Amino acid sequence: MSRVCPVLGKGPVSGNNRSHSLRATRRRWNTNLQLRTVVINGKEVKIRMSTRAYRSLNKQYKER
Repeated sequence: MSRVCPVLGKGPVSGNNRSHSLRATRRRWNTNLQLRTVVINGKEVKIRMSTRAYRSLNKQYKER
């Protein structure tokens, strides 16, 4: 399954693990995807979205 948020488009980021002796080994940081129920066009749909996208959506609807 894809590790990309359908709302924001955020995906995994890669970089290095660094040991005490500064040896570099490749690693990756995945997005924090959670299964959430969202209302789209009047229907409830379950979507795997990032927690940042969910917080942003909640913030937008609470301000209204």
